[in-house]
Amino acid sequence: QVQLVESGGGLVQAGGSLRLSCAASERTFSRSYMGWFRQAPGKEREFVAAIRWSGGRTYYAESVKGRFTISRDNAKITVYLQMNTLKGEDTAVYYCAAATGYYIDLTRADEYDYWGQGTQVTVSS
Repeated sequence: QVQLVESGGGLVQAGGSLRLSCAASERTFSRSYMGWFRQAPGKEREFVAAIRWSGGRTYYAESVKGRFTISRDNAKITVYLQMNTLKGEDTAVYYCAAATGYYIDLTRADEYDYWGQGTQVTVSS
């Protein structure tokens, strides 16, 4: 069973930056896309960003476009989320996810097959 392990969350002031990492436990697991979702208290899990593993095309939610950057390291089987100009509304638990299908709706959490345990990001104002 593939495990996704996130790291890099924490407490940051508004306007600051954080970088999240997500490492896969197996190098050979099938993956088409890897992405990040987040869930704030009392809210549904929402799409943040995704990257197509082959080719590196990226996709972003409108709320983070221009502030967040998703990237990957093929050799380390790791995906990153660089978060800049953080706002209070970015406070949430951030989850890494991996999908094995290609013709999927990237913004839907149920399209993803593997999930990390989540890492808390708190932005103070």
